[in-house]
Amino acid sequence: MIGKLTGLVDEAGEDWLILDVGGVGYLVSCSAFTLRKVPAKGELLSLLIDTYVREDQLRLFGFATSDERDWFRLLQSVQGVGARHALAMLGALGPSGLADAIALEDKKSITKAPGVGPKLAARIVSELQGKAPAPQHLAAVLGGGDEPDGVPGAGSAVRDAISALVNLGYAQAQAATAIATARKSLDGDASAETLIRVGLKELAR
Repeated sequence: MIGKLTGLVDEAGEDWLILDVGGVGYLVSCSAFTLRKVPAKGELLSLLIDTYVREDQLRLFGFATSDERDWFRLLQSVQGVGARHALAMLGALGPSGLADAIALEDKKSITKAPGVGPKLAARIVSELQGKAPAPQHLAAVLGGGDEPDGVPGAGSAVRDAISALVNLGYAQAQAATAIATARKSLDGDASAETLIRVGLKELAR
């Protein structure tokens, strides 16, 4: 199985590229997220590879980062999500945007991906809650700065609330999701104690 390819960019299309590795051109399917990072023709490129073998075909899927590859695999654990859907979502949102959308139950953002309707988006959000990697940019979405939205201490309250839930035994992704949901339902100046109480109610559902 091929896990990584390093070679020269030979050609690129809307959802694919050809990587010249020692004179052999490998056709690799990629998301728009990865293709945006591809250098000019003739330049060196390394891609992480997932190899799919079927009775009638062999396909290579390439990823610029391990986060994107992990999301590609995770998305396909949801019923009705195939490689095409996974690449479309990653291309539209990127790994961090997808993580944030799931954590905040933002189904509308997920439907921005071609071929992903409201029902499939709802299934993805439901099935991947608590399973997804911790959102990389969730702090910004939560208002995780020191003084988000001009409210002193809100960022600290969010971080303290998430930390408290993690200390209670919840996974980082679960805690972040619960606090994100709690903050959406409360005023922006909610204390850590209030966020924790509401977050625990979300986790108990």
